[in-house]
Amino acid sequence: MNLHFETARLLLRPRTLEHFQACLGMDQDPEVTRFIPGTWDGGQWHRDFLQGRMTQDFGPRCGYWAIFAKDAPDELLGWVSFIPFDAVGPELEMGWRLVRRAWGRGFASEAARRIVEHAFADPAVQRIVADAHVDNEASLAVARKVGFRFTHNADFEGLPCRFFAMTREDFCQQRPAG
Repeated sequence: MNLHFETARLLLRPRTLEHFQACLGMDQDPEVTRFIPGTWDGGQWHRDFLQGRMTQDFGPRCGYWAIFAKDAPDELLGWVSFIPFDAVGPELEMGWRLVRRAWGRGFASEAARRIVEHAFADPAVQRIVADAHVDNEASLAVARKVGFRFTHNADFEGLPCRFFAMTREDFCQQRPAG
């Protein structure tokens, strides 16, 4: 995947091993990973998981993008993803994670919205999903702001989550005509 994107304020670049240390550090902030299953302590499981996600081929048009502000293009703000659900599919899932200093500034929504546009540029993509822990108000707000619709509550890896979906029709209705 060699797709780079821009938004009004952000640069989205394919996430690579070059971003490993910054992502590892982000994950070790207990507030950042508070609602995410896993052991985010920099140990072997964490390192293996992160390296696997950074080197896996998720298929055409899919992957992870590192997020940078245009005014600070070398400072990782986080990532946004468009991959098969839980990395195995068959549904396609959006995800996002940001460093704490980037919270509350609309970066996650801006980056996710651009990747949603990228996803639906492929005529084969008819639906994408997203999920977040029921208490993760910030991620739930991002999903709604980007245009995902709540579908159901369910457990994911033993944690209570809210699940969302966006169809091609939903996406087309959100876009201004012209």
